[in-house]
Amino acid sequence: MKIIKNLFDSLRPSFEEGGKFERYYTAFEAMETFAFVPDHVTHNGTHIKDAIDLKRTMFLVVIATIPALLFGMWNTGHQHFLALGQFADLGDGMMEKFIFGAIKVLPIVVVSYAVGLGVEFGMAVYKRHSVEEGFLVSGMLIPLIMPVEVPLWMVAVATIFAVVIGKEVFGGTGMNILNPALTARAFLFFAYPTKMSGNSVWVNTTEGTPVDGYTGETLLAQSINSSSSYIDQAGTAYSSVNDTIYAAFMGWIPGSIGETSTFAILIGAAILLITGIGSWRIMLSFLLGGLAMSLLFNLWDVNEFMRVDPILQICMGGFMFGM
Repeated sequence: MKIIKNLFDSLRPSFEEGGKFERYYTAFEAMETFAFVPDHVTHNGTHIKDAIDLKRTMFLVVIATIPALLFGMWNTGHQHFLALGQFADLGDGMMEKFIFGAIKVLPIVVVSYAVGLGVEFGMAVYKRHSVEEGFLVSGMLIPLIMPVEVPLWMVAVATIFAVVIGKEVFGGTGMNILNPALTARAFLFFAYPTKMSGNSVWVNTTEGTPVDGYTGETLLAQSINSSSSYIDQAGTAYSSVNDTIYAAFMGWIPGSIGETSTFAILIGAAILLITGIGSWRIMLSFLLGGLAMSLLFNLWDVNEFMRVDPILQICMGGFMFGM
């Protein structure tokens, strides 16, 4: 680390005021801050609450998304091989499933970060302000809420739109009224709806022929088009586990990369709560509100879909990931 520190120290004069690359000081500062704690000295009184800064906060949030990301990689491979009639049991081909999923998912993550941070650096140089750390989280959330079959160029375009329209036009991190990740998904949903919904976007079947009768629809999509009696059979349709609620909770069902596993999401939530980043009041209120509405629909009982178990309702879509 000392070698890297000395490298930054030797380059700093070229980027400071009067240096050859003065215009790009904000980009240099961002890279230095990414590697080391800033050595800025305040000129006025400060109010110190704890030792954590915005960069560390964002890193902890990214760490909290890792369980959902890793499970999403495995589930991408699981759904692929399941569609082809291979490795049908959950324990079969664990490594093959994970490797296949990583090959499909990691490029989406790389494109999201590369394009998003590129735009962030460009805006920082243009506006001559420090690069903000907010995209460290958005760059991970964007891939997690995308279907695995989304084209990489669409991820790039959506990321640019999210950073510029969803955040920078409002003044940057902390002043934006739109969530950049959701802005990216909304942009793609309305601009390219066929790539964000339907039967073919959630499961990769390009390297083989799906077995007869297999559908790539999400559990939520099938439940909309079917009766609750069909929903009860979804666990069998999607995995070798015949318990729909359990399958939806664990996450071996089609869906966006990071939204399917409530279990993995709860691990991330626990990390946020333990580190003090997340608010248990917000999470609990969100969860109770969702359960209350589900129970209300159960009591209303206008159609069969409203009879679906409340636990299944909050596990079958992106509700828990949004929480």
